[in-house]
Amino acid sequence: MILITDGGSTKCDWVLLDSSGTIVFKTNTSGLNPTVVPREELIFRIASNEKLKGVFQEVKLLDFYGAGCGTETPRVILKEVLEALFPNATIEVFEDLSAAVYAVTTNPGIVCILGTGSNSCYFDGTKIHTPIPSLGYVLMDEASGNYYGKRLLLDFYYGKMPSEIALEFQKSFNLKADEVKMNLYTKPNPNAYLASFAQFIFTQEKINPYFYALIKEGISTFIKCRVLCYEKAHQVPVHFIGSIAHFSEAIVKECLKENNLQLGKIVQRPIDGLIEHYKINFQNLKS
Repeated sequence: MILITDGGSTKCDWVLLDSSGTIVFKTNTSGLNPTVVPREELIFRIASNEKLKGVFQEVKLLDFYGAGCGTETPRVILKEVLEALFPNATIEVFEDLSAAVYAVTTNPGIVCILGTGSNSCYFDGTKIHTPIPSLGYVLMDEASGNYYGKRLLLDFYYGKMPSEIALEFQKSFNLKADEVKMNLYTKPNPNAYLASFAQFIFTQEKINPYFYALIKEGISTFIKCRVLCYEKAHQVPVHFIGSIAHFSEAIVKECLKENNLQLGKIVQRPIDGLIEHYKINFQNLKS
């Protein structure tokens, strides 16, 4: 059996395929980003899922595509965790950008992730190129969920948020300083915690001028830092993966147009594209 995973910082989607490439089940767990979740918590989150627990011995191949897996140390940590739980499986851990590429294109293009975190790469039709390493939610992640959550908190505490919006924001979340600091500095997944505030923007029926300016600033910054850095940016389509990209599609299109960039696909969740990629290549995987 083959188990494939699209692992975000907030949630992970798992799909089990049988020996014929048919889907056995789909399930999900909490996020498994090894840069922000301790090893013991990674184990707990996977082992708490009854469907996964039932196939620990059965899985023969496990490919994990995960946020935070762009450098060697977190990849090794996650691989060791998975090897302990799936002892009979051949396990590979890849950066989530690989899943994003498989979900949208087989041709050259720039592929961007705008979810809990953000990232980008250039795909030449064969290989993925990432000349700028991702340094995560503290230093980078422009236009991501945690970026917007951070901006909302800062604007609220500094009194820069419009008063009527600030009142609604205060009603929607526990904004006590102790609560915020505990979640940011002592609990796992501070990036997902920050991203949880972004729903305040993206679940609104109408985008008010304050939200519009906030979203556009983030996306414009992302394009400047993570799209225009590629030499062929104006020659290939620019694809987007993730909930933030999905819910801000109109502003993404606007920002691309302002920079004379060509929009490719916008896909909310890459797992379906990843499944199709594996089905197409299934005979190669079995051999």
